[in-house]
Amino acid sequence: MNAPDDLRCAVVLCSWNGQHYLPQQLDSLRTQTHRIDQCVLSDDGSTDGSWGLLQSFAEEQRARGSDVVLHRNAQASGYIHHFEQALARADADVLFPCDQDDVWDPGKIATMMAMFSVDPSLLVLHSDARLVDAAGAPTGRGLFDVLEVTSRELAAIHRGDAFEVLLRRNIVTGATMALRREVLALATPFAAHWAHDEWMAMIASMHGRVDTLEQPLIDYRQHAGNQIGAKGKSPLQQIGIGVSRRAYQERQVLRLRELEQRAASWPMTRAAVADRSRHAVARADLPASPFARIAHVGRELLRGGYHRFGSGLRSALADLSGLD
Repeated sequence: MNAPDDLRCAVVLCSWNGQHYLPQQLDSLRTQTHRIDQCVLSDDGSTDGSWGLLQSFAEEQRARGSDVVLHRNAQASGYIHHFEQALARADADVLFPCDQDDVWDPGKIATMMAMFSVDPSLLVLHSDARLVDAAGAPTGRGLFDVLEVTSRELAAIHRGDAFEVLLRRNIVTGATMALRREVLALATPFAAHWAHDEWMAMIASMHGRVDTLEQPLIDYRQHAGNQIGAKGKSPLQQIGIGVSRRAYQERQVLRLRELEQRAASWPMTRAAVADRSRHAVARADLPASPFARIAHVGRELLRGGYHRFGSGLRSALADLSGLD
C-alpha cells in the first residue's frame, strides 16, 4: 500500500447514450484541483456521440500526463455490471465512480483524498449532493434531505457505526462516493439484487470505516433518464400507502440472503446480518387475518426489529395497514 501522501486516484466514468449531459461532467473533471492520476473511461455500447466525447477526453488526459484506460462494450450490459467491469480496470489506490450526467465541485477529489490520506482505516467516503433538474437548475433540496438522513444516523457513521446504519437502509449514492481499491476484492462479484454502490458500501462497512461528508460535493442531476436518482416519499408513502409493501419486503429477503452468504465467514457481522434477514422475512410474511397480523407485528415490535431495522412505529403501522 502506498504511503498516505502518495495515494493515487482514479476516476471511473461509465457512459451510455449520455452525450447531452456528458460534456458538463467532463468539464467538471477538467477543473479538479487535485491531479487525476488515472481515468477509466468506459462506454456501454452507446449509439449516440458519447464514445467520441470519451475518446477526445482521453487524448486530453494523456497529454496532461494521466494514465488512461479507454474501453467500449459492443452492446449494453446494464449499469451495475458496467460499473463492476470498469472499476476492475482501475489500478489506483482510491477510486471515484463517476456518472455521466452530474457536475463535480472543483475541490471534490482534493477534499476526499485528504481524508483518505489521514485515515488508513477509511474504506468508503461519500458526501451529500445538491439536487438539480435536467437543465442543471437547483431544486432547492439536498440528497440527504430527500433521503431523510437523520442527525442520529450521521453521528453513528462518524463514530464508526456505519455498519448498523447501512444494515437498516442505504444512504450511500455512487455518484458521491470514493473507495479504496481493496474494497473491490471484498465486494466482487457484485450481488444480483443490490445496486453496485450500496453493495460496496455495505461490504466495506463490515471490514473498515465508512464515513460521510455532510457538505454537498456534486450537482446530482435528476431527469427522466436517471437509472436510480433521488426521489422523496409523499406522506402517504411514508406510512405505506401507495407502496407495494409486499414486493419491497420480498426483494429485501432476497438481498439479505445474498448478504448472509457473503457474511458467513465474518463472525463480527454474521449475527447482525442474520437478525436483519429474520426481520425482513417477518415483514414479508404477514398473516392475512387482521387479528393474526396484529399479533405478528406486536411480536416483532417487542423483539425490537422495527426500531433497529425500520422506522419504528411508522414501519409497524405500515405493516398493520395491510395495504400492498
